[in-house]
Amino acid sequence: MSLENTILANLLYNVEYFQKVFPYIKEDYFDDISSKKILDTFSILVEKYKVTPSKEALAVSLEGRKDLNENLFKEVIDKLSELKVDPETNIDWLVDETEKFCQDKDLFNSIRKSILILDGKDQELDKGAIPDLLSKSLSISFDSHIGHDFLEDFESRFEYYHRKEERIPFDLDMFNTITKGGLPKKSLTLFLGATGTGKSIVKCHMAAAHLLFGKNVLYITAELSEEEVGRRIDANILDITLDEIMDLPFSAYTKKINKFKANTPGKLVIKEYPTSSAHVGHFRNLLNELRQKKNFKPDIIFLDYINICASSRIRGAAAANSYTLVKSIAEEVRGLAVEYNVPIVSSSQLNRSGFGNSDVDLTNTSECIYKHEKVTKSNGDVIEIQHLMPNDRVQTEDGTKIVTMVHHPKLKDCISIKTKKGKTIIVSKDHVFPSKSIDGRVSRLSYNEGLDVSSFLNSK
Repeated sequence: MSLENTILANLLYNVEYFQKVFPYIKEDYFDDISSKKILDTFSILVEKYKVTPSKEALAVSLEGRKDLNENLFKEVIDKLSELKVDPETNIDWLVDETEKFCQDKDLFNSIRKSILILDGKDQELDKGAIPDLLSKSLSISFDSHIGHDFLEDFESRFEYYHRKEERIPFDLDMFNTITKGGLPKKSLTLFLGATGTGKSIVKCHMAAAHLLFGKNVLYITAELSEEEVGRRIDANILDITLDEIMDLPFSAYTKKINKFKANTPGKLVIKEYPTSSAHVGHFRNLLNELRQKKNFKPDIIFLDYINICASSRIRGAAAANSYTLVKSIAEEVRGLAVEYNVPIVSSSQLNRSGFGNSDVDLTNTSECIYKHEKVTKSNGDVIEIQHLMPNDRVQTEDGTKIVTMVHHPKLKDCISIKTKKGKTIIVSKDHVFPSKSIDGRVSRLSYNEGLDVSSFLNSK
């Protein structure tokens, strides 16, 4: 009996085998059309009744299929009658052979799909998806682990408690103290700060430090150019200012870089993507290409920064608000960290109220404008701010601005404010305003620079 027939027979009659392999068996693994029809009907019945069907039930269901002509139906019934189980077959051997069968068939299908992609006959995928297709086929495995038995597995649990987790240390002692030795693998770490507070500088400093430690570093930027990121990292490793780099002679620059290269086995790759256009699918393809073309596998990844990435699940204006969008991006990036077993470091922006807080919380990462506040779009339409969508253009004192994200409404304490020009606006009580008299920084409402707080509201 062929392996395909053996697999089908044991799916029907061997409950232990069925439980171990059925989730991994696909219809397109089978070459024979009658085997495909049997497996498809078998899967439909299992999905509907949650038990393996008998041969008689399978035959009746096959008879009711409208896509089987008379000749094909006869072939399918003949195939079904041939399916028998050898009671002497070793179940472990059969599971191993089935695993190899699935790996080989999936790899064959991936190679065939890759050829269609290269020939331009696949309209959904481009050649950048080929490495991912092949890697998924090669990684197929029947995972036998079905959970942690609390009472029986206490020894492994105790060992876990005392196992020293591999971490990538910082070059700053305080960070190592806070994180108990550095960044663990499969983690996503975010630096939270307002615009212009040095989030990118911190990530560039950390990238330079990890490179000096001999680590392979991947720096993905959607904000600064590759050259600008390189300039900031240069300033760190050469211990000079950004301005001094511009005045450094080429011979001196070359000498310093070569000296640094001699002291570290690590590598640093910087990759730039357009703002709000790249998602984890692009990052995954990049990682696969780096491994194949440069034999480069990062020990740590820096992403600058998470708010201006795209989501592979939520497209463009389909994002109802910034919370939904950024949450989706964060989940996808965290999944990428788990998939490639690396720590990923990124950053996110505070809102205006978070700028002056000594103890930042989640309320400092969202909106501060009353949802019924009126704004004027570039075409002259006046609408409430709650109805804005990403990519809308609005008029401001600094000209036309493009809306990049929309925050979800939240119940917060608000105040009504009257400006010197006589305009009344409603904002959260923590809202801050630009200040010309306090070193050009953003001031809190408590400075009361010409603002008339007329009433308190409790509103969204």
